Amino acid sequence: MTGRPEVLFWVQHLLGVGHLRRAAVLARAFRRAGMEVTLVSGGMPEPGIDLDGGTLVQLPPVRAGDRYFKTLVDSGGTVIDESFRQRRLALLLDAWRAAAPDIIITELFPFGRRQLRSEVLALLDAAGARRPRPLIVSSVRDILVEPPKPERSEEMLDWTRRFYDRVLVHGDPDLIAFDETFSLAAGIADRVAYTGYVVEMPTRRPGGPGTGEVVVSAGGGAVSEELFRAALAARPHTCLGGHVWRLLAGHALADDTLAELAAIAGDGVVVERARTDFTSLLANCTLSISQGGYNTVMELAAARARAVIVPYAGGLETEQTLRARLLETRTAIRSVSENGLGPETLAAAVDAAMEGPEPELPDIRMDGAGTSARLLREWLS
Repeated sequence: MTGRPEVLFWVQHLLGVGHLRRAAVLARAFRRAGMEVTLVSGGMPEPGIDLDGGTLVQLPPVRAGDRYFKTLVDSGGTVIDESFRQRRLALLLDAWRAAAPDIIITELFPFGRRQLRSEVLALLDAAGARRPRPLIVSSVRDILVEPPKPERSEEMLDWTRRFYDRVLVHGDPDLIAFDETFSLAAGIADRVAYTGYVVEMPTRRPGGPGTGEVVVSAGGGAVSEELFRAALAARPHTCLGGHVWRLLAGHALADDTLAELAAIAGDGVVVERARTDFTSLLANCTLSISQGGYNTVMELAAARARAVIVPYAGGLETEQTLRARLLETRTAIRSVSENGLGPETLAAAVDAAMEGPEPELPDIRMDGAGTSARLLREWLS
């Protein structure tokens, strides 16, 4: 192939913003590798998403209406109907025709996002009928949430075999293999390629933003209030009570809740919205307290940061808890279960994290973005 390959990248976040942030890291890597990128996002708009010159197409946004992801609602909280779905599909197909992509990537699907299968399958049907047919790739994290019904795994396997040429697994089998959370992975072993973890590698700068601070974060903020309140209550009971604590609230946290947290924070605590220099804050901070999303946890590991994470375990979620358990033996990360979260348990975990040895870079691959770009170029050629 000559020229710059065109990539159409579909991504849908429903609760946090981790899926969108990871897709943006990949999009920037694709741009650096000489590709044009159209990122089609179906979740709530997130300020500050950097695609390094790529095109962002925002579909009418949907989000989860409950912790079990059974109900999808629009930005105003109204359950979406068929006419809403058709408007989204029309805009998605418009973006596909405009991009005329050489590569189509779907983030998580077919291993998740089943609620939106109608629009993704319609896109894949259209792509399959085009000549020349584009390369079709799934981009999936290392750990899947166990499906509630066994037949869902069979469905994932069938869709992969029918539509997909390749599966990019953004992980390292030396930490956890894909088949440990997808039992039918052997049926697509010829299509699976491990990339290593997709990490925006942080840079530690002495005296830079976050130096000496305790950074408290919770991704997009949809389920962050309990963690923030526990952190504020735990602060005076920790060995870091004299440090500046910085609470970073995602845009899904209501303004009145943010104002209430700021009012009770007290001296030495900064309460603000999430910042675009988040990875720099993690690299420079004395300690991080956060939920256990893929992006944040791997950025903490790459930054060799001391950290306490509280894995999100709402609904049927198991992914964050499993990754936290795997990484505790290799990093300076300590965890507190969501069910056991309180000022006392959080304060004890903070002190335990500070008492451990100086963190080292774990022996797992973290070159996932660059490797993904290289693999796409190889597969096209």
